[in-house]
Amino acid sequence: MKNRIYIIGIIACLLLVAVASVGYVAYTAIMAPIVQGEQTVYIQVRPEDKTISILDKLTSVADLKSTSGFTPLMKHYKYDSHIKPGNYAIRPGDSMRDICLRLLSGNQTPVKLVVPSVRTLDRLAGAVARQLMTDSASIARFLTDQHLIDSLGYTTETFPTLFIPNTYEVYWTMTPEQFVNRMTKEHSRFWNTDRLAKAKAQGLTPEQVCTLASIVDEETNKNDEKPLVAGLYLNRLHRGILLQADPTVKFAHGKFDLRRILLTHLTIDSPYNTYKYAGLPPGPIRIPSIAGIESVLNPAKHNYIYMCAKEDFSGYHNFATTLSQHNANARRYQQALNSRGIK
Repeated sequence: MKNRIYIIGIIACLLLVAVASVGYVAYTAIMAPIVQGEQTVYIQVRPEDKTISILDKLTSVADLKSTSGFTPLMKHYKYDSHIKPGNYAIRPGDSMRDICLRLLSGNQTPVKLVVPSVRTLDRLAGAVARQLMTDSASIARFLTDQHLIDSLGYTTETFPTLFIPNTYEVYWTMTPEQFVNRMTKEHSRFWNTDRLAKAKAQGLTPEQVCTLASIVDEETNKNDEKPLVAGLYLNRLHRGILLQADPTVKFAHGKFDLRRILLTHLTIDSPYNTYKYAGLPPGPIRIPSIAGIESVLNPAKHNYIYMCAKEDFSGYHNFATTLSQHNANARRYQQALNSRGIK
């Protein structure tokens, strides 16, 4: 009898140890910290993802002690039937429970969206799509929707002035419509009372400021020179002189890579040809940078009305107030082009 009780006691103890071991393993798999890395990493969950593909993404970016708790926990919550797309952080010291609850609740982390200064809306669509869940074709279709453009008070030509190149915090799941709505709010925030007053002082609307800024951006990538270039073109505008801006001719031809503007290029009949048509073109020739916009709002004060690229190919320009000075500068530059065989 005593032996029987002793044996039962041993079996009970073994069962308790087994249960405790199973409980400890389960606790470790779900509740204990499993992320061993020292930096936060991220995974992007798409609508077509499933538990198994998300587990693959987890193991590819995070240094995990164990993944055994992920699949049973997600099956318990029927995660595959309500996937929440997004950009999710995997932080140092996270438990599997932390990760799963984050995914289940859709508690995603915003991303930094860089809106660049690019030449076309197609390029903008491509750049934005590379940073978000959406695709470039969807964004491009939305950005060329005439009903949308009309509803926002733009023309096809001025619509690029809506976009202010900068870095914005957004959700990775942002749709094309949400993108445009956000850009509309950022545009209103950018064009505050002070900037509107400066534009008015130049006799320009915000769209015209952006149009001139786009020419300045194409003329020079040197931010310290942009106020000089802006001042030059404002001098021409205010004096009723043709802008004669080479970048607008490149835009009219659709050839941004032209390195040398010839007389034949200047004959194109386009409202963007500022050698033929007075004033500003109908819209910007690229999405202007903030530096370009600020240069038009805060131009350098001078009497220059001519400019020519420096013969040292430094990216800077020689400026002149008279045609004779300008012709001398132009001759030096033409000689430099010829010596390099640039046609």
